Amino acid sequence: MPFRPQARAWPDDDRWDTRPVRARVLAVARTLTSATRVLDVLTLLRGQDGIRLYLTVNPGSAFATGLDGFLAGLTGITVLDWREATRRRFDLAVACAVHRSMARLKAPLIVLPHGAGYNRLVTRSTGDTVSAAGLSRRELTHWGRVFPAVIGLSHEEQLDRLRISCPEALPRARVVGDPCFDRMLRSLDGRDGYRAALGAVDGRRLVVVNSTWSEHSLFGRHPDLPLRLVGRLPADEYTVAVVLHPNIWARHDPAALLAAAERSGLRLVPPDQGWQAALVAADCLIGDHGSVSFYGAALERHTLLVATGADELDPRSPTYAFGQAAPPLDPDGDLLTQLEQALAKPDRAALRPITDRSLGRQGQSARLLRPLLYSYLRQVDEPDDEPRQPPYPRPVPLPTALPGPTAYDVEGERRGTEVRLRRYPVGPDHREARGSYAVSAEEPTLALRHSAEVMARTEVRAELPAERWLADTAAQLPGLGVAVAALGKARHLLRLRGGLLLEAHAERPWGAATPHLDPLLLGAAVALWLADGGDPAGLPEHGLTVRTGDRRTRVAFTRRPGQNS
Repeated sequence: MPFRPQARAWPDDDRWDTRPVRARVLAVARTLTSATRVLDVLTLLRGQDGIRLYLTVNPGSAFATGLDGFLAGLTGITVLDWREATRRRFDLAVACAVHRSMARLKAPLIVLPHGAGYNRLVTRSTGDTVSAAGLSRRELTHWGRVFPAVIGLSHEEQLDRLRISCPEALPRARVVGDPCFDRMLRSLDGRDGYRAALGAVDGRRLVVVNSTWSEHSLFGRHPDLPLRLVGRLPADEYTVAVVLHPNIWARHDPAALLAAAERSGLRLVPPDQGWQAALVAADCLIGDHGSVSFYGAALERHTLLVATGADELDPRSPTYAFGQAAPPLDPDGDLLTQLEQALAKPDRAALRPITDRSLGRQGQSARLLRPLLYSYLRQVDEPDDEPRQPPYPRPVPLPTALPGPTAYDVEGERRGTEVRLRRYPVGPDHREARGSYAVSAEEPTLALRHSAEVMARTEVRAELPAERWLADTAAQLPGLGVAVAALGKARHLLRLRGGLLLEAHAERPWGAATPHLDPLLLGAAVALWLADGGDPAGLPEHGLTVRTGDRRTRVAFTRRPGQNS
């Protein structure tokens, strides 16, 4: 038997508590990924029952960078260093990543996966080339004995692999489902709010790009894919968000690497929270062999893979089968066409037979896990109510000091009084112009400003009246066809080449809220209409319908008194 020092009693500080502490539960993390997952599990415990929560970091991971900032933002949990945590006694410890050094804890330990089951081959952790991380004898035993009290599995299929890798651990195994996936299912009602938070409004489809870590991942092989996506998908039909594994954040600076893509409209989801909501919100997922792609397919999102990770996955795992079966995306091909073809396919559940092999007992994890947790808290009774996890909060993309897109390449066509157009952000990945340029007043590049057909001031500025700004802009840029100044959310003033001033407003469909009308989009539509032979005098008479994708906005025009064409 290994030597174990006597566990310290807790300091006599309970006298300061208003309510008694009846149980102490320790969450154990090794990385940001495992920290966020174990906190998901702890939502099943009620603090009002006299349960005090603690969290410690089991040292030694190469991906622990970034944990300090996350821990500093926690509320309601006491953070202990590892040395102190191993000297105190707890009623229960819970971890979503296992390491043999956790045998030092003075508490019954429940270990759970920190992804969609156990899939990755990590020889440094497992000590062999055939056991999936989390199921190996090296990780689950200490001095020849299995030390976790419970080894949580998300599906029965993992029993077969555990039977091969560490058969003596089988009596400790329990199939408890996947609390993270169940919480995503619980969050489906919040889909519309999640989509709005990520910019999927006004008919836009949300494309979520995700990458696990390692050289075999999407981001390891194609780090420029997010930039190319935002440059080649119409900005009024698609919005793109990126989810990167916390291990990438621990070793790199994704915000700097993706700065150009962010300027073109990319939303970057922070590593500590938001990816689950992004999956719920997504229309299409582009990813690799990481758990995020797996979860997305299980939620029946259209899923395309850029990398399969076959070299680093347990070939017996469902994730390996998923990588072989999921449809591929050619990152060097026509991205828009591939996405449109994927979104047009009616069968979004084609991969469910595979994902269901890893995500067992769906919707039941809270009912299975909560009694297990409370069974170790002898002085606390399990609540009588139905166990339920809270839905995930709305995602908050990382703020950026860079402005959003300020220049677009616009192409389109006129059909009567309807103009259908597509806008593409002009960025470092921009190729030869498709059509004409439309820029905002914030565009810094002089060459783009002087070659633009349209310029718009997108914010209302009382200190410089719209008429004055339009006149000054026309004088500075005589090549402009249309200049637009915002007067409100859906009301703008336009100056056409030649000096005609028109006030435009978006008509509100019956029973609908007042629509938002992007002044730069409006200017581009009017410029296209005029370029195709439209008579300026016809705008006040007939109006214009602006179409982007399947969305149509009817715009009415009035001529400013005293203006001539």
